[in-house]
Amino acid sequence: MERDIFVKTKNYQNGEQDLLFDELEELIAEKCLKSKKTPLLFAICAPCQPFTKFSGKLHTKERKKKRVRDRNLLSEACKFVEHFQPEMVLSENVSGIRNAKYGNIWEEFRKQLEKMGYATGTKLVCTSNFGVPQYRKRSILIAVRKDCVRKDRYCDTFETELLIPDSNPDAVMVSVKKALKHLPPIKAGEAHETIPNHKARSLEEINLKRISCALPGENNAYLENTKYGDLSLPCHKRINKRLKSRCYSDVYTRMNPDRPSPTITTKCHSISNGRYGHFDVSQNRGISLREAAILQSFPDNYVFYPEDAIGSVGRMIGNAVPPKLSEFYGRYLYSSLEKIS
Repeated sequence: MERDIFVKTKNYQNGEQDLLFDELEELIAEKCLKSKKTPLLFAICAPCQPFTKFSGKLHTKERKKKRVRDRNLLSEACKFVEHFQPEMVLSENVSGIRNAKYGNIWEEFRKQLEKMGYATGTKLVCTSNFGVPQYRKRSILIAVRKDCVRKDRYCDTFETELLIPDSNPDAVMVSVKKALKHLPPIKAGEAHETIPNHKARSLEEINLKRISCALPGENNAYLENTKYGDLSLPCHKRINKRLKSRCYSDVYTRMNPDRPSPTITTKCHSISNGRYGHFDVSQNRGISLREAAILQSFPDNYVFYPEDAIGSVGRMIGNAVPPKLSEFYGRYLYSSLEKIS
């Protein structure tokens, strides 16, 4: 289901908090009847855009209002935690959410959970340490109700902070090539006939020329001297000249096949938005949506709909919590319970 978590008010008519409470009440009651010994986990992951360095680049007043409102999502989610008292809570967000300039939102969220009787822990981790073929720094917060947490999970003897792993000891680092080499080649603008979401964004002629000259793992300095001449963007030239430094050096470049990928964003299908060119120099295109999903650790058989969409599916993939990361912390939280009542 999809609901607006905020309260409906005179000034904000889209709020559906009351309706969401009722629906969750019914859903949780039904699940508890079927399996009384199964603990409850709340996964709370607010949109990351309000806490990134690009959050100031807003286009409309309405969008700015939404970003400001979204910064209160964690606080609103605490109302549901307080009401339903789940045994476990897991939250994931960008590293920037820990920055004090956003009003200490992350720390306040943690304090609210502690006041409600939860032991908490938080850490900055990289997904590549969990078997995800991607460098992606994330803030992780876990919480377990103090009445059911194992005592050996505490960091100290004062029972104030939970231990939180920053890697999966059973996982190995996975490179881009290892993750994607099993997929058949496609061209820019092409969709594979049988593999869901293996579709690449089309490219204009000048961008095909750019990516055809790019070598895996290198920055875009090559643009200044290609067989087609100087293909640098005029706006980048002006910025580089003014700052006396190369800026936006990852755009129109290819991934390094021997390392995990850069962070997969909602624009991961576009070579003009980062290092999203395919590592294979015989394939002059950005990565496909299927490849982006694999780099997020989704299994090959997980299908995103609508299959013919680029933008909406790209947003789903880029905004997702990598499944391998959430699975690891879900299992860790479950193992942190003293007993299942």
